[in-house]
Amino acid sequence: MRDKTVAPERHPFSVQELQGELKREQRKRQYRSTTMKTIYVLIVVSALAILVATLWMPVLRIYGSSMTPTLNEGDIVVSLKSGDLNTGDIVAFYYENKLLVKRCIAGPTDWVDIDREGNVYVNGELLDEPYIDEKAYGDVTIEFPFQVPEGRYFVLGDHRETSADSRLAIIGCVSEEQIVGKISYRVLPLGDFGPVK
Repeated sequence: MRDKTVAPERHPFSVQELQGELKREQRKRQYRSTTMKTIYVLIVVSALAILVATLWMPVLRIYGSSMTPTLNEGDIVVSLKSGDLNTGDIVAFYYENKLLVKRCIAGPTDWVDIDREGNVYVNGELLDEPYIDEKAYGDVTIEFPFQVPEGRYFVLGDHRETSADSRLAIIGCVSEEQIVGKISYRVLPLGDFGPVK
């Protein structure tokens, strides 16, 4: 008589191998989950950075030489949205779909006068301008003394000889609606990083 005992069926994997495979699958799932969360966080942070840069702190690149020696072509600056402008503040504003950067010289209803030597007077007082290298009368198409209209600002570039600014009737005084913000910090070049004055 033959022995009818059936040999136990052998599974292709041992219990240890199955546990190892289970752990690998769990790690894969955890890795995928972490990757997806990281991508989600990066997207949200990028969107917020773009929103902040667009609404509150636009980052701008300087083109041209109208603001030398304060700002040079290629400088990267940060502007802050602010409704409070003072004499000497540097502002970025829109003019015919271009962004211009100039210095605020006088506010609404102030009287501005510039003599032939390039001395600037606001309300009869000589303006102290340590930020310019050379005084110049420049290209002028308005009559001095000039009163700044209500809700507008008289702006000049620091490089007075070549700057196209409020001295030209075509540009004129800048309205509050045109102003993008006050230039506050230079980001690049790194050697000049810091507040802009």
